[in-house]
Amino acid sequence: MSAPVLLQTEQLTRAFGSLLAVDRVDLTIRRGELRSIIGPNGAGKTTLFRLIAGEVRPTGGRIRFDGREITGLPRHLVARLGIAKSYQITNVFPHLSVLENVRVVVQGPARSFDFWSRADRLDGTRARAVEILARVRLERKAGLLAAQLSHGERRHLELAIVLASDPTLLLLDEPTAGMSPEETDETIVLIRELGVGRTVVLVEHKMRVVMKISDRVTVLHQGQVLAEGTPDEIRANGRVQQTYLGATA
Repeated sequence: MSAPVLLQTEQLTRAFGSLLAVDRVDLTIRRGELRSIIGPNGAGKTTLFRLIAGEVRPTGGRIRFDGREITGLPRHLVARLGIAKSYQITNVFPHLSVLENVRVVVQGPARSFDFWSRADRLDGTRARAVEILARVRLERKAGLLAAQLSHGERRHLELAIVLASDPTLLLLDEPTAGMSPEETDETIVLIRELGVGRTVVLVEHKMRVVMKISDRVTVLHQGQVLAEGTPDEIRANGRVQQTYLGATA
C-alpha cells in the first residue's frame, strides 16, 4: 500500500518576465520518500524549491502540504508548518560556536520572553542542540567557532540547523556541493539516516549521489517535468540521456 501524499504541486508555475522558470509542474511526494530532483543548469530546480518553501510566490498553480493549501504563504508560515530548506551556499553564523548555531534555532519555540535571562539556561535547549549535533557527527566540535570547520563540516552543521526546527519535510539544495569524494560518501550515509522517519527532497548534480540515495527521481528541463521514475528507470530513459545525462557526461 502506498504511503499517503505529503506534498503535491498542481500546474505550479513561476514566470520572471517572459521567462518561465517553472512551467506547470505537477509533483507528488509521498510521506517517508527520498526524492531527488535533477536537471541541467537553468532547468528550474532551485526556483521550484523556493516556491515550495514560500520564498517566492507562484505565478500560477497550487501547492498542498500535508492536506493543507499553502500556495503563496510566506516562508515563516511555511516553516512553522514543517518545511525546512537548506541552501546551495553554506548558511551558518561563522562567529558563533557550532553549538550556538543550533541552539539559536532550538530555543526559537521555547516561548521565553525574559530578555534578561541567559540563553544557555533555557530548559533543555542545550541538551537538544547537543543531541542534534551528535546526529550529524559534530558533537565533538560543539565548542569551536563555525568558521573553524571544514567545508564538509559546515555543510553538516547546516543540516543540523535545518533539523533543529524538527521539520516533517527537508528540502536540501545541493547538499554535497564542493565536497570531496570522501565527504560526499559521508553525507550520503548521513542523509539516509536523517531520512528515517522524515521526507527528504534534494536537488543534486552528482549523479552517483542521486542513483545511490533516491527512492524516485524527477528530471526537470526548461522548467517542465521531463521524466520521473526510479533511479534505474531514469538511467535507462532515452530522453533523459539525450537531454541531461549525455550533456553532463
